[in-house]
Amino acid sequence: MALRDELLKAIWHAFTALDVDKSGKVSKSQLKVLSHNLCTVMKIPHDPVALEEHFKDDDEGPVSTQGYMPYLNRFILDKVQDNFDRVDFNRMCWTLCARKNLNRNHLLISDEDAFKIWCIFNFLSEDRYPLVIVTEEIEYFLRKLTEAMGGSWIEEKFEDYKGQLSSKQQCLTVWELIELVGMGHFSKGMDRQTLSMGINEVFQELILDVLKQGYMMKKGHKRKNWTERWFLLRPSSISYYVSEDLAEKKGDILLDGNCCVESLPDKEGKKCLFFVKCSDKSFEISASDKKKKQEWIQAIQTCISLLKVGRPAPHREARQKRRDLRQKQQAEQEQLELRMRELQTANENKQRELEAMRKKLEEAAANSAEEERRRLQTQNELEDLYRAEMEKEKMVRLQMEEQVAQKSSELEQYLQRVRELEDMYHRLEEALEDERQARQDEETVRKLQARLLEEEAAKHSELEQIHLRQQQAISQTQAEKEELERERLAKEDALRSAMQQLQQLEIERQEALEQYEEVMKKLKDAANNTKSWKDKVARHEGLIRLIQPGSKGPQKITNWGPAAFTETELSLREKDWQERKNRPTQTQ
Repeated sequence: MALRDELLKAIWHAFTALDVDKSGKVSKSQLKVLSHNLCTVMKIPHDPVALEEHFKDDDEGPVSTQGYMPYLNRFILDKVQDNFDRVDFNRMCWTLCARKNLNRNHLLISDEDAFKIWCIFNFLSEDRYPLVIVTEEIEYFLRKLTEAMGGSWIEEKFEDYKGQLSSKQQCLTVWELIELVGMGHFSKGMDRQTLSMGINEVFQELILDVLKQGYMMKKGHKRKNWTERWFLLRPSSISYYVSEDLAEKKGDILLDGNCCVESLPDKEGKKCLFFVKCSDKSFEISASDKKKKQEWIQAIQTCISLLKVGRPAPHREARQKRRDLRQKQQAEQEQLELRMRELQTANENKQRELEAMRKKLEEAAANSAEEERRRLQTQNELEDLYRAEMEKEKMVRLQMEEQVAQKSSELEQYLQRVRELEDMYHRLEEALEDERQARQDEETVRKLQARLLEEEAAKHSELEQIHLRQQQAISQTQAEKEELERERLAKEDALRSAMQQLQQLEIERQEALEQYEEVMKKLKDAANNTKSWKDKVARHEGLIRLIQPGSKGPQKITNWGPAAFTETELSLREKDWQERKNRPTQTQ
């Protein structure tokens, strides 16, 4: 995070604290005082003329953040340099906002501890306004705090708390975070002093960049005596003080990529030795035990390795990795949601098409059923008509048969009266068996009996007309049947084609569902990868979390101290040591 972004977060808290009515605006007189204080604490020359020039409007009303930001960027942030005490800067902004927002009732922590949590919140919060801290950073901070207090992290307890947060919110403001820690939700069983020490340790690591601290013995450069010092390891330096209250600073060991740290064998009655070699000096240091010695060597070597490649402190790098991972996950989530919306839209369109197709099929089926009903009705009507015509024809035939029988009877009587026509009577009977012969016989009979033959011809002509109409009706009915059959076959073909299209749409819907399942599987894999990365980051940070105060027990006094010799013996030993030191130089 750039220096400007860190400063803007603290200034944002101060600005919102001055916004009493929460309208997003602050009076100009308050902004002038705020600007003057910012210039003072950041060691920037204050220019009241520029300030008055910027706020010279006749309107004495309030100014919003948008109106104040140009002045803040131009006259303050553009001139700031990293030569001021950031703790004083944060404390000034904290004083403005805590007075209005901090609720001290039922809190187990002091104002100083609340201020440190406020600084940690600014370090871990997202780079968007209003400032909030997401659940992942809350878990990171609470894990650090629990480890600093010497407790054990309970994952289920934090998951229950995370479930209580709103599904849309999933984040906390700085005052909610202070209340969460101050009410002791995750520090039950710990006293206030332990909680305060844990907060201070996390504050020193995350805000003051103190990677490790503790008591060790240091060998002097001039007097060569061993003195106990309180050491603080930062990413680019090792500072040592008289005691852990940091009241009197004795010096700094500046680290760079050319430095190195190596273990030394025990000598001069000192154990657990190592030395830090810089470009101009080397420092011999003695740890209290082998474990502390190895921890310090690893921590210093880590800082040197980071300086060689130009990387930031481990906790800052880890924070940036978590943010990058969240941004990547958010981008993947947005892309996945976009794809899901596209699939959902396509599925809805397919559903609408299937619904329209289903309605068309239902309409076609209804129309087909209606046409079939009409066809059956027409067929029944034609059959009834044909049956009526057949009945009528049968009646006519019966009538004709009765008339023929009557005529035959009359003919028999006539033949009985006329014997010469006996042969003709026999041919007439043969004509009844064979229609053609009957017609010939009828012609002969018509010649003999004109009246009878004329009547018979009239009846025969009428019978032929009835038969012709019957044949026409049968032909018309057959043609209509064939036409209806062709229409039925065409409708069946259309129905089969619609069913094939419906099956094809069902196959496409199954493919869309398979794509949806594949996307959900990718989302699950991304969540598993996120959890794996979180575990790796936690293990990586566990290697460098070495900040614990060293043991300050009674030191053993050996016979190698300056008080074990007389002044003369000490001078002789110093002279002998100086000669042995100069001898290799003369040899070279």
